[in-house]
Amino acid sequence: MSDLIVAVGLVLALEGTLYALSPGGMKAMMRSALDLPDHILRYAGLGALAIGVLIVWAIRG
Repeated sequence: MSDLIVAVGLVLALEGTLYALSPGGMKAMMRSALDLPDHILRYAGLGALAIGVLIVWAIRG
């Protein structure tokens, strides 16, 4: 359970860093994401999920 909490903390730290360093860039990325078709966002999410699982598997495996 503590690993899950650490993982959530790392995600928040990384996202917070992006918003702090480039708030305009993050807004532009959100606007462009709204224009993308759902299937593209779905495939991007599945790709990110797969990469995340592979990273955890490689480190914890």
